[in-house]
Amino acid sequence: MGFDDTGLWFDREVRFDVPGSELGYRRGEMTIDSIQGVEDTKGNNGERGSMSITNLRIIWVSMRVKSCNISIGYNTLLSMSVRSAASRLRGNTQALYVICKHDRMRFEFIFTNLHRDSPRLFSTVQAVYRAYETSRLYRELKLRGALIQSKELKLLPDEVVYDRIDGVWNLSNEQGHLGTIFISNVRCVWHANMAENFNVSIPYLQMQNIRIAKSKFGKALVIETSPESGAYVLGFRVEPLDKLNEMMQQVKALHRAYKDNPNFGVAFQVEETMESLEKRTVERVLDDIEIVDDAFQDSEAMHEHVASRYVTEGGYGIGEDIRAMEPVRCPRLGLRIEPLPPGVTTSDLWKAL
Repeated sequence: MGFDDTGLWFDREVRFDVPGSELGYRRGEMTIDSIQGVEDTKGNNGERGSMSITNLRIIWVSMRVKSCNISIGYNTLLSMSVRSAASRLRGNTQALYVICKHDRMRFEFIFTNLHRDSPRLFSTVQAVYRAYETSRLYRELKLRGALIQSKELKLLPDEVVYDRIDGVWNLSNEQGHLGTIFISNVRCVWHANMAENFNVSIPYLQMQNIRIAKSKFGKALVIETSPESGAYVLGFRVEPLDKLNEMMQQVKALHRAYKDNPNFGVAFQVEETMESLEKRTVERVLDDIEIVDDAFQDSEAMHEHVASRYVTEGGYGIGEDIRAMEPVRCPRLGLRIEPLPPGVTTSDLWKAL
């Protein structure tokens, strides 16, 4: 049973041992695949669990202790690869390595599929992540992007334009720029008439407040975005005032409709030889009963720093001096970069790409 939340953390954070309420889905989140018999080989080697792959994150839950779980948002992912790992349940076998970065710490996860001859763990996660990466305009504010072609909006899949309004002034930087705004089912896009690359795409997901306010140019439609998107305050002005009010009401109505049924743009396509997505998609049910092992219940230290089990070499571990996280100057590149692990050079990293 999903839970009704409009928070933005689901695809943007890595969380450990979260309560059942946070494992529930927010509106618009859906299960793409559910795989039983997956081992968290690095942090819980020998522990059998289940994995749910949604359009926003990867969720691993221990079958023995439901409170032992991981939620990995796709926006934290740095890389994925398939390599050999030593599993207590399967021995030396191929496993999925996932490298993430969240809250200035780098994590490594190793997941082993306990079912032999099943590539779903590898193929599905990688395919869904690619779909997530190529659909960022559904979820992220974009400035000066390749949004307009021949004065027409380049539509996203499943996007429908409901209105196009000419003669709209963008009031950014205490200046007025005349342009056109497109209002669709997933976002609002404005571009300057004189320069199509001077534009902004604002998805409804990132809108926090929509109102009419006074400006030095007169009354304007003000759209405030979330802190995750930079907390922008964007002003748009159009005449007459009745037209401005109509534009505000239209944006507000579409914003409400999007909140009720958000589209995150993650479209997963399967091979023709495989079953359809509808047949492969299964509903994940959260148990109302938790089975808690006494050893886990009596040992608070085991869960106190659970994240430290997944911190990679060169990642910032629990309790490290915050100054170690600051960028350092690299003489070879002439730039300030994140500190490298001992024994690793920029040449090593370049060769590994």
